[in-house]
Amino acid sequence: MTMPPDQPDQPDQPDQPDQPDERAGDGASAEPRGRLRVSEALAAATREVTDPLRVPDALCAACVRLLPVSGASVSISGGRGIQMTWCASDRVAARLAELQYTTGDGPCHSALEQGAPVLAPDLTAGRDARRWPIFAHEAVGLGVSAVFSLPLGVSGAAVGTLDLYCDRVGGLSEPDLRTALWVRDAITYALMSTQPAHDGSEEATEEEVASWLAASEADHTEVYQAVGMVMVQLDVDPEQALDRMRARAFVEGRTVSQVARQVLARKLRFEPEPGGHHDGGHHGDVGDRS
Repeated sequence: MTMPPDQPDQPDQPDQPDQPDERAGDGASAEPRGRLRVSEALAAATREVTDPLRVPDALCAACVRLLPVSGASVSISGGRGIQMTWCASDRVAARLAELQYTTGDGPCHSALEQGAPVLAPDLTAGRDARRWPIFAHEAVGLGVSAVFSLPLGVSGAAVGTLDLYCDRVGGLSEPDLRTALWVRDAITYALMSTQPAHDGSEEATEEEVASWLAASEADHTEVYQAVGMVMVQLDVDPEQALDRMRARAFVEGRTVSQVARQVLARKLRFEPEPGGHHDGGHHGDVGDRS
């Protein structure tokens, strides 16, 4: 995978070098060098992978090596609140990403809405725990004490998030936050530059390289289709249908994708709540039915 070349300074990122006295021989600041270091590390991680399907996970693992965090994941937003995990460095990172999607809450959603980094250095107590009470409680149960969500995208349009987690309470230092923003930029470039083939004109090798993104899109399609079926079953709008699926997944300890597959297989059917209220509440769903 080709990683981005050095990029110019951006207004939302600190413009100080990692080390005050670290200057290139020609007097240039350390920021371009820092960006290049990040890009080279991510590119090296992908070159070591022989299976194209493992490229995203390799990128996430490289993010962890570049930063003082316990794990990382990248999620792609598909609109209408539908979101899928693109990659994760470990099982906890994957579960944390699904937890945010299932609950419809957490730093990831706030970062998408605001189009700006959302830093939660202490999910165990205080402001962060109160801001996302359900997510914070479940995250701490996974051994996660801090989460940092950085939106991915260009021109202010967020297409997903890079989520970093720590198993201890504490924020990112200024140099580490700068590095995290550079990693965010490189991941955005990789995500936006790699698109699945649609017209069949690309070479087979290119189709293989893009297969992991195509797989993510397939998951999006399953959820979209299931939302449509639940809309008909409950006579509700898409947001309410997705809320009901999220609630069912949360209560049963499953992911929204798993619930969607059951709906599509007609093993699960949702029915209106008693009294005919279609408010997207979390009760009254019927269990698995053939």
